[in-house]
Amino acid sequence: MSHSVTLIPGDGTGPEIMAATRRAIEATGVEIAWDVQPAGACVIEREGTPLPQRVLDSIKRNRVALKGPITTPVGRGFPSVNVALRKELDLYANLRPCKTYRGVRTRHDNVNLVVVRENTEDLYVGLELGYDDPRTGDLVSKLESLGSKPLPPKSSVCLKAISVEGSRRIVTFALEYARANRRRRVTIVHKANIMKLTDGLFLRIGQEVARSYPDVEVNDVIVDNMCMQLVQKPELYDVLVMPNLYGDILSDLCAGLVGGLGVVPGANCGELGAVFEPIHGSAPKYAGQNKVNPTAAMLSAVMMLRHLDEREAADQLERAISRVIAEGKRVTYDLKPRPNDPTAVGTSQFADAVIAAMHATTLRSQSR
Repeated sequence: MSHSVTLIPGDGTGPEIMAATRRAIEATGVEIAWDVQPAGACVIEREGTPLPQRVLDSIKRNRVALKGPITTPVGRGFPSVNVALRKELDLYANLRPCKTYRGVRTRHDNVNLVVVRENTEDLYVGLELGYDDPRTGDLVSKLESLGSKPLPPKSSVCLKAISVEGSRRIVTFALEYARANRRRRVTIVHKANIMKLTDGLFLRIGQEVARSYPDVEVNDVIVDNMCMQLVQKPELYDVLVMPNLYGDILSDLCAGLVGGLGVVPGANCGELGAVFEPIHGSAPKYAGQNKVNPTAAMLSAVMMLRHLDEREAADQLERAISRVIAEGKRVTYDLKPRPNDPTAVGTSQFADAVIAAMHATTLRSQSR
């Protein structure tokens, strides 16, 4: 069976990372009809936007996309393509598996957890006003009339919004994921002890949803305690589900537990489709140097293959990646004990090693 998949190469080091990943996917034998759709800084001058409508139309049509990293300027330039994709396609669930692989230097060697982050609400809904905005004074006055403590002069304001439906669908997503992937526990992460009406709502709805999943253990942990628990004993946790801001922070914390953003995949999912992508930046200063580690992109491809129900191919690819990293011979500089190790290989050569590992496994199984 052939699958139609939107491929967004990205910019910076994105095109070379995704070329390596595409070769690895094709080596599994799964038939993919690639619908290549450039986006980001590489198209803005020609098309006037980093996210042309054709890209959104392609994802809506194919319902699955594999995306390379795209540069997001800090404090200037065009808005984040990643954020725009989530909003335009209502990709409400961010999925971030964090797993230790032998050969990657970490402080823990037995981490295997998944962060499920609500993607559309919380402090990221865009309800933010600067202190010099004339509307801010009106808002502050209104808040004070409702019983809010007076704010200091020249206060900028950001509003937090958490809804019943948004809470219900993200916790449902986490529980369905846990059930489908035979995960033992879902932990609801919150700050309901302080934000009783917003995080309190998230927790209450989560607990209501959990009653429909008696086969999955559900507990809850306050977010600051969760940070300590993850640093001390991450092996106790399985699937974590939380509002947007906490998910943004804890997903990177969990990535740090397993070796960093270079070895962690990601996905953004919704009713209109799913976009799979490495979560690291585009590293434009390394563009064209055949240097950057493609592991996160390849593991994102593993997630995509499982989403397409190509589980045997997904397992084959993940085993090959794991074997190459564990052997430590044909890996990129960041996976070596010393970054200046002269035996480090490039992006393309890492892909060659992964493909060779898959072929070796196939030959061994055929000879039995």
